Amino acid sequence: MSKTTPAAPAKPVEFEPEFFDALKNLFEEKIVFNRVLGLQITAIGPDKISGRLPMKPDLVGHYQHNRVHGGVVSACLDALGGMACVAAIGARHMDEPPLQRLQRFSKLGTIDLRIDYLRPCVGEHFIMHAEVLRLGSRVANTRMEFLGADGKLLCVGAGAYIVS
Repeated sequence: MSKTTPAAPAKPVEFEPEFFDALKNLFEEKIVFNRVLGLQITAIGPDKISGRLPMKPDLVGHYQHNRVHGGVVSACLDALGGMACVAAIGARHMDEPPLQRLQRFSKLGTIDLRIDYLRPCVGEHFIMHAEVLRLGSRVANTRMEFLGADGKLLCVGAGAYIVS
């Protein structure tokens, strides 16, 4: 009877500062609508990304309650889901230079997006997370969360993105 040794855990992917900075700049500055919203990336991993949205008067959807407009939530979660796909693609192609991996972003587009609004979005800022559930050769599937500053879950989303 042969003894098998368990496979060594895969070495976690660590993005180069150049890739992280370029992805952050692309997301926060070059995508003008993200800049208008005030979206910020706070963490990037190989299949997960986190962000922050500071509340500002331009984002109010219900003036009496100072709630964030539902379209803002949808746009933020869509953007974060797409960026999670870019990070996952970047992790898949670590043999390429960082800026070349970012060029793969040009092929990305939203196929389907679903948002469930669970609670009113009221607060000084919001936290978002997106993770890639599956990255195929043509389509990626993501799950996203929109949380209050206290960590309370306010909205969830699911997205499908064309990646090739």
